[in-house]
Amino acid sequence: MSSSYNLKKPEEVKEYLKNLHIEYKFGCYSEKNPEVCHLLGDFNEAIKKDFKKAAELYKTNCDERNFPKSCTKYGEYLIIGRGYKKDINEAYKYLVKACDLNSDSGCLHSGILAITNEFDDNLSEQINKGISRLNKACYDLNSEKACYFLSGVYLKGIQDYLKPNIKEAYKLSLKCCEFGNPYACANVSQMYLRGHGVKKDTDLAKLFQKRADQLEYELKHSKPLKFQEGIQVE
Repeated sequence: MSSSYNLKKPEEVKEYLKNLHIEYKFGCYSEKNPEVCHLLGDFNEAIKKDFKKAAELYKTNCDERNFPKSCTKYGEYLIIGRGYKKDINEAYKYLVKACDLNSDSGCLHSGILAITNEFDDNLSEQINKGISRLNKACYDLNSEKACYFLSGVYLKGIQDYLKPNIKEAYKLSLKCCEFGNPYACANVSQMYLRGHGVKKDTDLAKLFQKRADQLEYELKHSKPLKFQEGIQVE
């Protein structure tokens, strides 16, 4: 579609976005395509800055079509009160559903909420479910953020519910380092340096610290993306 437009000209960008909006509305409302409905939600969020309409689209697409990305997005909206009133309990339900539908972000955020909030009378069971979802996000769905968060949980433990497990923290930090997280690589370096959760090895400690420094340098010198302001599209 973009090949017929000169996207360096503002008037053609506006025309392109207008036609894209029409295409998304047709694909969602007429064809009931869940992926296109989610894209329409993203359009309302990123281009029109209409968060209420975006939230409505994500909610409907989750409720009626079980589209995991939409379940996640609606849950995230409810956490911060975007488009709808803030509701952590309702957000948790949608994020759990997203996780059940194999959304890595759904598993990540429902896992974090389960560990940091109280939704159930049986808090121990809730925390176990939260850890299980974080494990799913990390090991099954390859979520770097889930691996890193869970490694921190095992490093510190959860008072009265979970004892620290340095060996598990090492495994998670190593996996997260492989995903390119400099802080996880630095943690692995310290574990090798001190012999925590793994056999002490100063050479490997230096190797992982070098990797951490390299990744951190790349992060600091990468160019940030610029997001567009809202554009009026009829």
